[in-house]
Amino acid sequence: MEIFFIILAIVLIIAACSIKVVRQAQVYIIERFGKFHKVADAGLNVIIPFIDKVRSVVSLKQQTMDVPPQGVITKDNVTITIDTVVFYQIMDPAKAVYEIENLQAGITYLAITTIRDIVGKMDLDSTFSSRDLINVQLREVLDEATDKWGCKVDRVEIKDINPPKDIRDAMEKQMNAERNKRAVILEAEGARQADITHAEGKKEAAILSAEAEREANIRRAQGIREAKILEAEGTSEAIKKIADAKSQEIEAVYGAIMKAKPSKELVTLKALESLEKVSEGAANKVFIPFDTSAAFSALGSAKELLNDK
Repeated sequence: MEIFFIILAIVLIIAACSIKVVRQAQVYIIERFGKFHKVADAGLNVIIPFIDKVRSVVSLKQQTMDVPPQGVITKDNVTITIDTVVFYQIMDPAKAVYEIENLQAGITYLAITTIRDIVGKMDLDSTFSSRDLINVQLREVLDEATDKWGCKVDRVEIKDINPPKDIRDAMEKQMNAERNKRAVILEAEGARQADITHAEGKKEAAILSAEAEREANIRRAQGIREAKILEAEGTSEAIKKIADAKSQEIEAVYGAIMKAKPSKELVTLKALESLEKVSEGAANKVFIPFDTSAAFSALGSAKELLNDK
């Protein structure tokens, strides 16, 4: 009975050593007699006990690694501290295990030297304004260098850039001076724009006032002209009507006279009556010639002349 339990225990131990369950997003590096044998993927895997051995468990997830802050000297001889983080993913687990002793240490050293090389070619102001450029150059260099290690560098981000305290103070003073300068410029620009707008408003108002005055004068002149034209037309029309009335009156009188066919004696009598009316005024004096018969004969001749016509 004891032998049975011993054999069962040995079988269980061998089974435990033979069966390997690999989790998702992980792989096992299996060696046989100290030599790389295979990569065990996620799921149930069976190996030969005491012959096959699990060398390493490799994660296939994207991993992050903080690069320790490093002091870097810029092109203008300013020492700054740069803090960087690297995002990488293992694409070939066998290379990541056998091509380099410590993958993270290799990436760290490579990132440090690359940062110093890139930033050393820039001045201080460029390092603050060119973070994206530094990130891109650093990622390209790391990705190319780690390709033989079965690793792919997806992103490199500079978390922080810290200049020395005296440089920070000088930069703050410079920044304050720039802010004050911009404020003065903006204030002057605002006052200038306000003056321009005010002047343009006055100009527009003067132009509109002049145009309104001109339009009023034109309309006033047109009104006077039209009034004079209407007045002249009215006067002309009145004169014409008066003339027509006088003409009709003369024609009526003449017609009446011609219809009555007055005699010489009647004409003479009417002439004397007219003279009588003329002489009624206190200041009027009428001189009748002695030989009135000749005058009356002249009046008769005039009557005959009118009758002939």
